[in-house]
Amino acid sequence: MLTGKAAAASVIKRSPEYYFARHETFHPRHGWLKKGFDAIEKDAAAFAVADSHIRLGVGKNMGQAIRYWCLAFKIIEPFDDTGRSGQFQPTGFGSSLLSDAGWDPYLEDPASLWHLHWSLNKVPSFATAWGVVFNELRKNEFGVDAIQAELVRFRDGRNLGVSENSLQKDALCILRMYCEQVGTNHISEESLDCPFASLGLIQRTADPKLYQFRIGAKASLPPEIIVSASMEFMFLTSTNQRTISLAELSYGTGSPGRVFKLSEASIYDALEAYAKKSPEISFSSMAVGSQISTKEAPLLVARKALEKYYAGKSQ
Repeated sequence: MLTGKAAAASVIKRSPEYYFARHETFHPRHGWLKKGFDAIEKDAAAFAVADSHIRLGVGKNMGQAIRYWCLAFKIIEPFDDTGRSGQFQPTGFGSSLLSDAGWDPYLEDPASLWHLHWSLNKVPSFATAWGVVFNELRKNEFGVDAIQAELVRFRDGRNLGVSENSLQKDALCILRMYCEQVGTNHISEESLDCPFASLGLIQRTADPKLYQFRIGAKASLPPEIIVSASMEFMFLTSTNQRTISLAELSYGTGSPGRVFKLSEASIYDALEAYAKKSPEISFSSMAVGSQISTKEAPLLVARKALEKYYAGKSQ
């Protein structure tokens, strides 16, 4: 469990690097995060040994993908600041969620997948293309080419030496991860093996080559997860901040509104529902719109929201 300064340090640590196509073309599959987390919990050097993939029971490229996704979802982190030792340790978030006594070690609750989706996209991000797509892709409908074009604009605007092939791999991986892939007559095996497809964040249109985001309230996304993400976003906006506007939570870069594809009304409803049961947050109306405030440290409120949710599920 992370509290106080340790929690703050883990959230605001930012990397100037950009990360593309580190997944070996594999989207995260059922059981991978638990498998990788358990390996590191038992042995900090589990990913450093030559036969690590054999110990994980997968092929070599899949083993590298498991390590990447565990890092990208922030359930493990390098053992030291340099990251050169090849050793890793569980993060506080990873231990809380995936340890055998954790909140949801086998990710049976869709809320856990929503929180992992948030963790993947919040800074520091090790999945750059995901952040670009969820924050900057504004088309009503899009295909692989449109995603790749958005990634190209991002790359060229920062003079990054990333190949077109890498950008295409990321574009395809995002679609496979979040949208059910339909085979000849049924949903493909790839979709059935990807837990994040069940969130329905991206859906097909009438044109089989085009997709769209599903905007608005999500039945499987509980208010506590939205509150937790909102408090972390408040902290990331300014470490001393205790108030944030509903507009920032809805439309700001990296906000819950963009990452979860929520409307302003759906965020308001979630925060209001939580505020009625918990005193940690409150609303105020301004001429420019609603604001959400907290007297406690945002990261503490974020943690409390998660603990309340999972405590309620265990009763």
